[in-house]
Formats: sequence, structure tokens, C-alpha cells
Amino acid sequence: MEKNQSSLLYDILNAIIEIESFLDIEDMSFNRYVLDLKTKRAVERNLEIIGEAMNRLVKGFPDFELPNSRKIIDVRNRIIHGYDSVSDDIIWTIIHESIPSLKSEVELLLGEGN
Repeated sequence: MEKNQSSLLYDILNAIIEIESFLDIEDMSFNRYVLDLKTKRAVERNLEIIGEAMNRLVKGFPDFELPNSRKIIDVRNRIIHGYDSVSDDIIWTIIHESIPSLKSEVELLLGEGN
């Protein structure tokens, strides 16, 4: 794996770890998340970072493949360009259903997976 490619994957992994730290997944309820503007913005910012890093991977490394990479980039674009239509429900679903599998996939690519 090229150095820049692994650097971008680490950016994704670090953003995921930050999201996990902000939420304390077991303790944070959806209602608490919705009311916590700082946490929402921190999560959204890290989703932007994940999407931008994924975009750079896809554009910079034509052979790079990761499931749902296009959807990840689309989330980033929605948060940045359609900020007024970002749904807390969708972000919450992404956090709980997509982020754990993305973390595992990135860790495997970096040789850190189980």
C-alpha cells in the first residue's frame, strides 16, 4: 500500500475513533444526541473528513475499492452542500449501522483488523 493511501485510511480510522469517543455509543440515546448541538457538529465534521478522505482515495488510487465508498462521499457532500437538509435520523443510522463495518474494513486494509 502506498504511503499516501495508508495516511488517508488512518484519517478515516481516526475520524471514526473520534465519533465513537464523542458518543459513548452505549450511553448516548438518540434524543440526547439530537439535543447536543456540539456532539452533532463534531460527528458531522468527522463524517465530512471520512468522506473527503474516501474521495481522495477513490480519485487518487483508481484500483482502490471499499464497499459503499460512493455513499460515503455522498454523505460528505450532503453535510457540506445540503447542510440544511441533514437529518439527525440518517446521521444516527449511519453512526450505528455503517460506521462499525467501515471501521472493520479500514482496519483490515491497514493490517490492524482481527
